[in-house]
Amino acid sequence: MAEVLSYYGLLLIPTLISVYIGKANIVGVFTYVTVIDFLNNMGHCNFEFIPKWAFIIFPPLKYIVYTPSFHSLHHTQFRTNYTLFCPLYDYVYGTVDKSTDTVYETALKREAESPDVVHLTHLTTLDSIYHLPLGFPSLSSKPQASKWYLLFMWPVTLWSVLLTWIFGHAFISERNTFKKLKLQAWVVPKYNMQYFSKWQRETISKLIGEAIEDAHKKGAKVLSLGLLNQHEEFSRNVELYIKKNPHLKIKVVDGCSLAAAIVLNSIPKETTQVLLRGRISKDACILVQALCQKGIKVLTLQEDEYKKLLKYDNKLESNLVLSKRYDVKVWLVGDGLTEKEQSKAPKGTLFIPFSIFPPKKVRQDCYYHITPAMEAPKSLENMHSCEDWLPRRVMSASRVAGIVHASEGWDVNDCGGTIFSIDKVWEASLENGFRPLSVST
Repeated sequence: MAEVLSYYGLLLIPTLISVYIGKANIVGVFTYVTVIDFLNNMGHCNFEFIPKWAFIIFPPLKYIVYTPSFHSLHHTQFRTNYTLFCPLYDYVYGTVDKSTDTVYETALKREAESPDVVHLTHLTTLDSIYHLPLGFPSLSSKPQASKWYLLFMWPVTLWSVLLTWIFGHAFISERNTFKKLKLQAWVVPKYNMQYFSKWQRETISKLIGEAIEDAHKKGAKVLSLGLLNQHEEFSRNVELYIKKNPHLKIKVVDGCSLAAAIVLNSIPKETTQVLLRGRISKDACILVQALCQKGIKVLTLQEDEYKKLLKYDNKLESNLVLSKRYDVKVWLVGDGLTEKEQSKAPKGTLFIPFSIFPPKKVRQDCYYHITPAMEAPKSLENMHSCEDWLPRRVMSASRVAGIVHASEGWDVNDCGGTIFSIDKVWEASLENGFRPLSVST
């Protein structure tokens, strides 16, 4: 908070002066904020992309615009390269690091890191870009939540939304290591609202396909689908894409099998019946099938939901019950759970989501489990940021599933209509050091 406010305070000085002298205008402020934010993100992006020919064509450029490698030396050497954005003052006052040119040359020659596992996620809310590691570290290190002071960033937020409509390529947001595996998180530059738009689905499917192709070319073994990338429609499109491109060696995982395993192992052991609410998805079908096989009664309230589950597996009939009861103490909830439905739950009800997004907590006298996720082992390094709304060092089921697939060397896909063994992926996750999360009851 202090970091953000002090940063804003310094950068607001030119704007406040222009207001004071009566020369401010909305276009000037918008342009200023956009340029400042771009230069700030460029300097902290941790890779060098400004080509050498730019400095050859226009030599004075080295005194006007800094490079990522130039600013990185300030963070490693501390007493050099002080200038933010314009290196001229460091050259004037003799504070330029002696290795600046060498580091720049070395950074340009460095080959791009080849990941073993890629987790493909996307932007969620309009201000979610600030919660990425390349945004504000103070925000990315905490579970994502709306912040009032981000309203002051509306010019940049608006500009970033416009850029997502133009820029069509997934970008790297995070790098981690696990044992000998190199992990990367890639972000599709699309928001939730675009994923829910019918007019954007074809474009998004194309972006996902391009990301799979890029990951394959970089030598990745596994790509896991995060958030709405694992939605049934996109997951099926991925399955078709893989079949149409047999040259792809990379395996794609949507994490449904592990998500089901996590939910199953979150249900109290003495439970004999559960109530199923929310949209009937592939995750719900897998989960209900596993529960019925274990002899646990699954209650559903809608006839169309009941028929859809039986259509998935007609052997479920003995333990699948069409009911009007709400007095069940364990609810398995998917997307679409309403506040009205929650109000009908008895006191002390445990809500366990199998959904992609967490349900809105409206009951103070009930318990809410987190969306399918596991705590990462200590051997998973460089986890300095939070994954969406999850706590620090907690990873979504799909992300864990991708890592486990690569670690175990499984040469199979787990997406679309393909379903991996629930018990096998659960046991392998535990063997790799991932731990289930508990809820206080």
